[in-house]
Amino acid sequence: MEKDIANFSIKYLQEKGAEYAEARLEEYDNTGFMLKNNTPEISGFDKNSGLGLRFIYHQTLGFVSINNFDKDKIKQTIDKSLSLTKKSSQIGEKVDLSKDSIYKKNYEVKQKQKIEDLRPEDKINILKELDKDVLNTKVKVPARYFSLSDVLTKKYYINSEGKEITSTIPRINLFYFLTIGAGKKLVQRYWQYGAVSGYEAIKKWNIHNVLQDEIKALDLVQKNGKKGPQGKIDVVAGPEITGIAVHEACGHPYEADRIYGREGAQAGESFVNINSIGEKIGNEAVTVIDDPMIENAFGYYQYDDEGVKAKKKYLMKNGIINEFLHDRQTSFKLNKKSNGSSRASSFGVEPLIRMSNTYIKQGKYSEEELIEGVKNGILMKSFTEWNIDDKRWNQKYVGSEAYLIKNGEIAYPLIRPTIEITTPSLYGSIDAIGKNFELHSASCGKGEPMQGLPVSLGGPSIRIRNITIK
Repeated sequence: MEKDIANFSIKYLQEKGAEYAEARLEEYDNTGFMLKNNTPEISGFDKNSGLGLRFIYHQTLGFVSINNFDKDKIKQTIDKSLSLTKKSSQIGEKVDLSKDSIYKKNYEVKQKQKIEDLRPEDKINILKELDKDVLNTKVKVPARYFSLSDVLTKKYYINSEGKEITSTIPRINLFYFLTIGAGKKLVQRYWQYGAVSGYEAIKKWNIHNVLQDEIKALDLVQKNGKKGPQGKIDVVAGPEITGIAVHEACGHPYEADRIYGREGAQAGESFVNINSIGEKIGNEAVTVIDDPMIENAFGYYQYDDEGVKAKKKYLMKNGIINEFLHDRQTSFKLNKKSNGSSRASSFGVEPLIRMSNTYIKQGKYSEEELIEGVKNGILMKSFTEWNIDDKRWNQKYVGSEAYLIKNGEIAYPLIRPTIEITTPSLYGSIDAIGKNFELHSASCGKGEPMQGLPVSLGGPSIRIRNITIK
């Protein structure tokens, strides 16, 4: 890596009068493959590098990205950006950053089966084996789409305060989209697997068995599924439902930049305000955590893109709003320290407040015990679609694999039961938490231009009492 370019840029920004400056030098080595009905469709190979510079000038935040490392060109680009930032200072918000410790750190995520050691044909064969698993179920799956990508990211962060962090992170990402059934009776299943890891993660996922079990279950739904009960009933939601709910209805509304209104014209606002800390919103059984430090999880990192050390955040503790996700700007406004939640999808965009690995804390019940406590209700194991309003208040989750519960036992499969609920009703109606636990991978979108970032979401199964099903 050309670390001297980052150091040169910081020094030049300081010489030109910047009150603060930081640089993110990043290198990427990507590969990607797609398979449709056992036929390779697209392959991609890409190497890229660049430098993102963020600075405070005339108390105004500026940002510029560079992929031409000629020093004269860098000076010209910085000069132009400083000029634009100075003009913006006449109308823009004055910016300050919270204090933080100075770190000098070098870390690398080790791989057992290195992504750079696998040949393209080896990666395509991974997809072909999954396609073969689907066909071996003997279920009609007329449309089968698989994709596999990996990236090795090397990053060098430095700022004018003395921070210096170097990291090497491998990440793999597998996605599938399947259409199951025939004629007009069709169901679809899409899902994503991801890890900060080498290709040893494929074996850990046990995806061959999981995929076959999903297909057989959904085949049963489309053949034998019935319309379920409607109205106020109990629901046992599996970890997949738990995960999407906490991500959408706790993680996003607890992003402090969203609370302050930064995303109001794009992704929306939040139903909470900056003074909501300490308010009761859920049952005391519910604790929601965002933790970037879970090894190998898709949203793993040790330091964020402001050089702040990552930490576990308790967004909700025993049903009480406990903590928001912060960067150095929003934490300054509250006279707090950043909790390391600032990330960017590449050197070409500024860091934003983002989730990492978000989940509900485990409880003490088995999923079977949760089901046994339901006289008339639904077990919703997975979803086929979801929606939520721009303040993260009203939401719905449509079941994919779901079953009727009758007198504490599974009765028969159901077709697309739909939860419609508000966020306080959701968390307030949870009365029991399972001890099983799953983390699922996802790509979370935010910002303008859109930044897709790797995250995890999940938790245990949960029991939700007397909620509206349609």
